[in-house]
Amino acid sequence: MLSTLSRATRLNAACPRSRWYHATIIPPLISTSSPEFRQRAESMDLLVADLKSRLTQARQGGGLKAAERMRSKGKKLPRERLSLLLDPSTPFLELSPLAAQDVYPGENVPGAGIITGIGRVSGRECMIVVNDATVKGGSYYPLTVKKHIRAQEIARENRLPCIYVVESGGAALPHQANVFPDRDHFGRIFYNMAQMSALGIPQIASVHGISVAGGAYVPAMADENIIVREQGRIFLAGPPLVKAATGEEVDEETLGGGQMHSSESGVTDHLARDDKHAIAIARGIIGDLGAAGGKTTPPSAPTEDPLYPASELHGIVGTDPRQPFDMRDVIARIVDGSRFREFKKEYGPTIVTGFAHIHGYEVGIIANNGILFSPSALKATHFIQLCSQRQIPLLFLVNITGYMVGSKAEKGGIAKDGAKMVRAVACANVPKLTVIVGGSFGAGNYGMAGRAYSPRFLWMWPNAKVSVMGSGQLSQVMTAVSRDPGQHASLKAEIESQSTALYSTARLWDDGIIQPTETRDVVGLGLALAFRERTSPHTPYARLTTWEGGAERFGVFRM
Repeated sequence: MLSTLSRATRLNAACPRSRWYHATIIPPLISTSSPEFRQRAESMDLLVADLKSRLTQARQGGGLKAAERMRSKGKKLPRERLSLLLDPSTPFLELSPLAAQDVYPGENVPGAGIITGIGRVSGRECMIVVNDATVKGGSYYPLTVKKHIRAQEIARENRLPCIYVVESGGAALPHQANVFPDRDHFGRIFYNMAQMSALGIPQIASVHGISVAGGAYVPAMADENIIVREQGRIFLAGPPLVKAATGEEVDEETLGGGQMHSSESGVTDHLARDDKHAIAIARGIIGDLGAAGGKTTPPSAPTEDPLYPASELHGIVGTDPRQPFDMRDVIARIVDGSRFREFKKEYGPTIVTGFAHIHGYEVGIIANNGILFSPSALKATHFIQLCSQRQIPLLFLVNITGYMVGSKAEKGGIAKDGAKMVRAVACANVPKLTVIVGGSFGAGNYGMAGRAYSPRFLWMWPNAKVSVMGSGQLSQVMTAVSRDPGQHASLKAEIESQSTALYSTARLWDDGIIQPTETRDVVGLGLALAFRERTSPHTPYARLTTWEGGAERFGVFRM
């Protein structure tokens, strides 16, 4: 530890960049040889191993028999299509791969039957949506719809061209009441396609199998599309329904095959020989997008690896939310050169704020180092305003039990000071990225850019927990209000199970569980996407943000 600290001191003094950047290397604050560190690392190792196992299983889709059925028809598997689409040796940031896990009783719907993520195609970052026909024939369950729409939201905010690799039987009929009629249900997918096309965000579809009913509108709403000969099918109603409705007897190929749609109806633009040919055509389309495809903005500074290994994150944080740790140790293993220019270090010490670079992209970091008191909330509010003024994206590193309670805190104005922070987070006109590295409880979830505050991305570590309060607080409250120990224990167990990262990610309350060691690269990609849109000639997707330099609008801060 001492040798590492002395190295940090020497680099601070000698490195030219540190002089102009005015950031200092974060010294190590934890002993990596201590029994406590090793115990925490072992517990996190187990969680990460479990996560890897679950991801491997989910990525097998509907299993070997379903895969064999697809292969017997001469088709590529969904992830094989994805692999052909991506540029070789480039990363793919998959979104919510554990969606729908254990959500539908008696049904196995791995990944919600759809693969979504951000990858590079013909040199351009794209949002890719692949129906997994090995899972229930690619039918849309409620969480399938939610996952598809979330991918479109990310594409719209980051101005990413969308590629839809289609093979779906449409809505899962037993779940139709939760798939079809409401605002954020099936029809919203096509609404989003129309809106993005109007904004100049390309929509490309490639049909590799059946595309029926509502699913037929994905290729029909696309700017340009492809269909595989004698394999792709597009129709609003299949042969059985046509016969029932009109009495007409017709086979699938005549009704909606690739040859008919490419030569007669004009529904499709390109007729492919097979899956591989269709993907090649899609890659060619992306290569010809011109200015509509957008372009990546290079980082503002050279990329440097952190001074300390990312593997040490396991021993720093561990899995017990009751064990404190210094978030600076986490920051030091994520940011470039482990350099961090801290803001207001001595004030409101239970929150850490400051500036750094990740993979060369500048970012303002807000990280919890304890419960939020009034000074902490005011400090965070001030920092958020600075970043909004300077157009610097925000990264929230979350481990928070909530805002301080009690008569002293109330008299000190914690309600209005906490509200200032929440308002600043809600109205900040810069991209927000959130990583929950520990707990995210109560109103602290709001102040630290939880899902309700629409961060561009929200990821969780496998040990993360999200709920209205921690288990310790819950026990005390239940003891005070309930005289039934059995009810108390039952409710506590239920809330404990519902607060886990696995429960959260299955319901798409996040964009996926990531390994702690992946944090730097995942956040770096998110920042690259956020900076990418600055060069766009089009108006960005506006919720409350004006990321291309519009006026700050924070509303009224209660003083």
